[in-house]
Amino acid sequence: MKKSIISAILLVLATLCPNVYAQIVDPIQWQHRIEQKSDTEGTLYFAATLEKGWHIYGLKLPDGGPLPTKFVFDQKDGIEFGDPQPSIEPITKTDVVFNLRLSWWDKDVSFAVPYKITDKAKIDKISGIISFQGCNDQSCIAPSKIVFSYPIKSDTITETNEEKQETNISEPNISEDNTDLWAPVNLPKGDENAEIGTQPWWYIFLLGFGGGFIALLTPCVWPLIPMTVSFFLKKNSNKSKSIREAMLYGVSIIVIYLLLGLTITAIFGASKLNELATNAIFNLAFFFLLLVFAISFFGAFDIKLPSKWSTSVDNKAESTTGLLSIFFMAFTLALVSFSCTGPIIGTLLVEAASSGDIVGPAIGMTGFALALALPFTLFAIFPSWLKEMPKSGGWLNSVKVVLGFLELALSLKFLSVADLAYGWGILDREVFICLWVIIFAMLGFYLLGKLRFSHDTPVEHTSIFRFFLAMTSLSFSLYLIPGLWGAPLKSVSAFVPPLYTQDFNLYGDNNFVEFDNYEEGMAYASKKNLPVLIDFSGYGCVNCRKMEGAVFDTEEVKEIISQNYVLIKLMVDDKQSLDKPMDVKENGKTVRLSTIGDKWSFLQRHKFGANSQPYYIILDNKGNAISTPAYYDENLPEFINWLNTGIENYNKD
Repeated sequence: MKKSIISAILLVLATLCPNVYAQIVDPIQWQHRIEQKSDTEGTLYFAATLEKGWHIYGLKLPDGGPLPTKFVFDQKDGIEFGDPQPSIEPITKTDVVFNLRLSWWDKDVSFAVPYKITDKAKIDKISGIISFQGCNDQSCIAPSKIVFSYPIKSDTITETNEEKQETNISEPNISEDNTDLWAPVNLPKGDENAEIGTQPWWYIFLLGFGGGFIALLTPCVWPLIPMTVSFFLKKNSNKSKSIREAMLYGVSIIVIYLLLGLTITAIFGASKLNELATNAIFNLAFFFLLLVFAISFFGAFDIKLPSKWSTSVDNKAESTTGLLSIFFMAFTLALVSFSCTGPIIGTLLVEAASSGDIVGPAIGMTGFALALALPFTLFAIFPSWLKEMPKSGGWLNSVKVVLGFLELALSLKFLSVADLAYGWGILDREVFICLWVIIFAMLGFYLLGKLRFSHDTPVEHTSIFRFFLAMTSLSFSLYLIPGLWGAPLKSVSAFVPPLYTQDFNLYGDNNFVEFDNYEEGMAYASKKNLPVLIDFSGYGCVNCRKMEGAVFDTEEVKEIISQNYVLIKLMVDDKQSLDKPMDVKENGKTVRLSTIGDKWSFLQRHKFGANSQPYYIILDNKGNAISTPAYYDENLPEFINWLNTGIENYNKD
């Protein structure tokens, strides 16, 4: 149970991943050839060359794991294919991250696929795709599809020459009428290595510290403070020794949670987190995870790790001595308190990942652990404070319920990402805001004692603290109401769906022409003789939403764009299928683009050599870059200056 829950948290940590200037790597190279033994029989050979440290996954994997290696053929009738036969057996182990038994190859491997033609009238070629995903110990590349195609010849032949093989692959067909628009650009000189969408370390640390403080106030942790401190004081007659052991206990807590943060970094790496920034599947998984935790916090059930785990660790603490014993005691605390700290840790790590720095999760977990460890140390140094410590009671359960409301509200953000990516249309902006209005209004009524769950202690009077919390929650609920009719709500623009999903808007539109198709936008710009502002965005990109609320929705930017630009917004995670899949060349391979998001993501990589969002670039109406790229930066004057510089550069040409 523990591994399953932690694995789920780990896998969805990247849903709000960092917007870093990701490098495009290509560690897996494929070659393929065909050997025809006769007019009706032959064998296809596929060979994967792996860079050191990388691996590809097996042919058959259980559900819920990574992407297996597949050979998918376009021909269904008139031909029979045998099972792929690898040249070496894969490594098979239980993966601690996925909690599944997986197989993979970590060295060069080839596959032989025999075929037999049963109806020659239906088969004139054999074509299809190689579907795979490469990973190393720190990151993974995006799932890739390599296209292959071979004509079936009447004479028995053997295709082995690499140059000859390339002639069998169809040429890229991006846009026959606009090939110049897709040509790679030479970016003007500028700060090309600027940090993109990063959060400062102190912000991540304080966020973690705040999360740790909240965890202290839960019924899983708070009652343990006097029990643990009393244990150290009674265990040693020497007060200095008891203080020293309590401090070691606090340090052990920090080490345990710091190791968790470092594990996240080691498993995913910055590039993998960036790659999963707009992944709808992970956002959907995190939605369900937070929803389950919220229901648990409301008292429907308790999420507890198997008692034998904590008992086993506790026995280890009793049977050992010295530092090791103290470390096992701290580990017991981590296990026992997981039902309360798990949702806080998961949410914290998601936000820490958006720091844009590979050490972000570790810094966040250090702050969390420090807040959790300090009371145990301070109360050991000043035991008289224990008398002033608030006793356990109904207020601890109230803390859990409040956290349940917050987790429920946050879960809708992740559902919104998946909804936008797949175009379901079930959580438009006004529906999202309506749910938030209800959630925070109910939270306010709960704090005032007007709403009570079955396990709650009746609130005989409202404390000053609860009163101000209730007032804040109800005020926030009222603040959201104008958003139902299209108000910008800039303070929460990173969470609510974009304005274009609003069905009813009394506040008007963006007042500028916006295209979601590159070729159509460029044609319009050429007709109107205007420069083009390209906005590479994503439904799951938090910083994209922040930029829209803090920059694009301001009157100054609206006016500049409406009078001087054609805006083209391209969503790289749009899951809508293309009318016809496109085969393109990238890094010497033929790659298949199946969705609209695939197409715009390839455009960004191919033309601009980048794959992070948000990414802004100004072009003339012939597709040439006339500005350095702009990234996530809510500095409005600088963005306005960047737009004006683009206009000046366009008028110079």
